Amino acid sequence: MNTFLGLDYNVWWFLVFGAVISGYAILDGFDLGAGSLHLFLNKEQSRRIAMNAIGPIWDGNEVWLVIGGGALFAGFPVAYAAIFSAFYVPFMVFLVGLIFRAVSIEFRSKEPWAWWRKAWDIVYCFASIVISLCLGLMLGNVVEGLPLNGNREFAGDFGTFFNPFAIFVAITTLALFMMHGAIFLMMKTENRLFVKLYVLANNFTVFFVVSVVITTVYTLLYIPHLSDFFKSRPGYFTIPLLMILAIANIPRQVKVGKYRFAFLSSTLTIALLLIMVALEVFPYLLYSPQHPENSITVYNAASSSKTMHILLVMALVGTPLVGIYTSFVFWTFKGKVKLDEMSY
Repeated sequence: MNTFLGLDYNVWWFLVFGAVISGYAILDGFDLGAGSLHLFLNKEQSRRIAMNAIGPIWDGNEVWLVIGGGALFAGFPVAYAAIFSAFYVPFMVFLVGLIFRAVSIEFRSKEPWAWWRKAWDIVYCFASIVISLCLGLMLGNVVEGLPLNGNREFAGDFGTFFNPFAIFVAITTLALFMMHGAIFLMMKTENRLFVKLYVLANNFTVFFVVSVVITTVYTLLYIPHLSDFFKSRPGYFTIPLLMILAIANIPRQVKVGKYRFAFLSSTLTIALLLIMVALEVFPYLLYSPQHPENSITVYNAASSSKTMHILLVMALVGTPLVGIYTSFVFWTFKGKVKLDEMSY
């Protein structure tokens, strides 16, 4: 089997896919969080400032989602076919949410009528919440596993998605994004709106911590196999420990006014959570609990070795370029938001 730096191409592409998905969760996560808390902001000016905080970057952040889908299709076509067909309905709801979020951002400022703007505010907030919940629901089902038949096709029904674990993960995802988004908006606002977001950031941090604790307890009680990796390799317990420290650091940094460090801590929390997920599910891309032999792994779902080699070279060149572009956009639009005649 072809290898690079001691790891075979299948593992490398799994890492690339995981890195891209992590990038999307971190970047679009605060956009979705800002949208999900939008209706907590009561004043028109506050809502405009919050929307303009993400205005220059939200569509660029979604590029990482497109790259993630392309990476899955190119590297693991069998998994791509199975996952997209299994999650057909959740994906459609997710895509409709993306469409309405984009439309609400662009249409809100087109008319000065109060009812018009309030209606699009509701659409914007509701769409952001639905997108966040869909992402969490799909992640929860991928982690726990789905019934697959001998052809590695989804063998469940729509109700299969709404199991307790997936619902807990969905709520935790929403709470995480709302906390992440509130901290981001704190960095972009000032005066009374800043004070409002300070309170919201602390409240959503509590919401996230409670959600994580409930999800963790449920996992340990009812899905113990998900913790087998860490039980068999105690040294890796440093990862959840670092995550706990990162979460604990968020309210501390907010309290002392170091909001960029708080944002970095929430970013690290997302990254460490997804690293834990990757370690728990590897080598599975989609696990079948009832019939493990039908599961889809990084080996039985992968493209040819030559394809994986070419893809890896492309990823090593292309992914840093996207990262540089993203960093440039953030640098260009850094600082507090100021409204002008071109604002949303």
